[in-house]
Amino acid sequence: MNAEDLSKIPSGTPGLDDVLYGGVPEGQTTIVYGGHGTGKTILALQFLAAGGDGLYVGFEEREHELRRNAAALGIDLSDVRVLDLSPSGEQFFADESYTVFPTEQVDGEDLLDRVAGELETSDVDRLVIDPLSELRSLLPDGFQFRRKISALFNALTDRGVTTVCTAQSPGTDEEDDLQFLGNSVIDVERTTNQRTLEVTKYRGSEFAAGRHTFRIHPGTGGRVYPKLVPGDHYRDYERTQLPSDIPELDELLGGGIERGSVTVVSGPSGVGKTTTGTQFVRAAAERGQRGIVYLFEELRPDYLYRAANLGMDVEGYVADGGLEVEEVEALTRSPDEFAADVREAVEDRGVEFVMLDGIVGYRQGLRGDDSAAALTRELHALCRYLKRMGVTVVLIEEVQYVTGEFSPTAHQISYLADNIVFLRYLETDGRLEKAIGVLKKRYSDFENSMRGLEIRSGTGLSVGEPLAGYHGILTGIAEPVGAGADDPPSE
Repeated sequence: MNAEDLSKIPSGTPGLDDVLYGGVPEGQTTIVYGGHGTGKTILALQFLAAGGDGLYVGFEEREHELRRNAAALGIDLSDVRVLDLSPSGEQFFADESYTVFPTEQVDGEDLLDRVAGELETSDVDRLVIDPLSELRSLLPDGFQFRRKISALFNALTDRGVTTVCTAQSPGTDEEDDLQFLGNSVIDVERTTNQRTLEVTKYRGSEFAAGRHTFRIHPGTGGRVYPKLVPGDHYRDYERTQLPSDIPELDELLGGGIERGSVTVVSGPSGVGKTTTGTQFVRAAAERGQRGIVYLFEELRPDYLYRAANLGMDVEGYVADGGLEVEEVEALTRSPDEFAADVREAVEDRGVEFVMLDGIVGYRQGLRGDDSAAALTRELHALCRYLKRMGVTVVLIEEVQYVTGEFSPTAHQISYLADNIVFLRYLETDGRLEKAIGVLKKRYSDFENSMRGLEIRSGTGLSVGEPLAGYHGILTGIAEPVGAGADDPPSE
């Protein structure tokens, strides 16, 4: 079958069709592998509930329990017929057999005959067998199992029935054979923190590679959050400069930051990074650009209160709908889920300006691969996506130093940045002052001096004149040029 000849139908699980590039293969068989509790049955039930004339063949769960559990997840099986082949409880106490299956069900061929009979007397176009691996123990050997299942799949294909079969995760060569019998194979895994899903085979079609987040939500069922692929998204935009509305800061930046750029605002704790980033967001909202602030390290009420105390009218823009402020609870979302939220904000709500506060919280607050390198890759993909969509990004990055050796970023993210704005504490005459400078600007020239920085209640951010007559500013200990420690700085 040529890829262009392959017809697909909806899988019934939100997000999964994006991974499958359109849906499951129509008239073919899909195998869903997974261990206990991974959610493979939920994927199968959502497939049946998506439409058509569906039949569920179950070997483990009783029909009334199946329907009750599906309803609790918002899965409507009212139009789905159920062939319940699970062993009855009475058989456990019956003295007629060594197995919990009735005598007439011990033979796997008899079970297959019952399935065939159900198909012959109905117009089924969607079928689920859950789990298919149950038949293995009821057939004489592996050869008979492969022969019977292959014949079943061929018969279903001839009748145009689209089939989803669940199976336990393969662990032996005998269990691996199902992968060769199915036209497509989906593997579902569950760890302590999350569920993930990966397509390992799709005969005749491309698909989105990698492991994607799979979440089961009470009341709405399963949903897949595909891994973000920046190259799949783009829109034209004009790379205009966006000023901060603070003249001295804009002079440092050669006029402002560019639309569709990534700006890293870095500095130690308490120096004013979030306030500086908020100034850019506030200026964007004033120009009518819709923005959103994601708080990974601060409570939303605290952020709004602090902004109001500084005289920055953030809450007013929030009330008008021009700015959103979202608090991201730690360990409640994977990077895939967070990327999906950002995409919704950009593509559905028209957000043009995004601030992530801060990178340390992003790393610690999102569930997924715990390695720093993996989370950096996720952040890279997110920033690339936003740039391609013409969205301006501000990343708040905390560094550990207060004075001493200068480092612009702490997590090797400088390569992500089109602009790097750094804030620094200075010790002058026994006082702790603040300074601001620009280390990098990709799209235009910038001022290579540092300026004094003040943040005061009621007046917010204030940037002064260039700091002249000092050396050692980047070390955090500013000393007058050509003068003793007690002499005043030169003009």
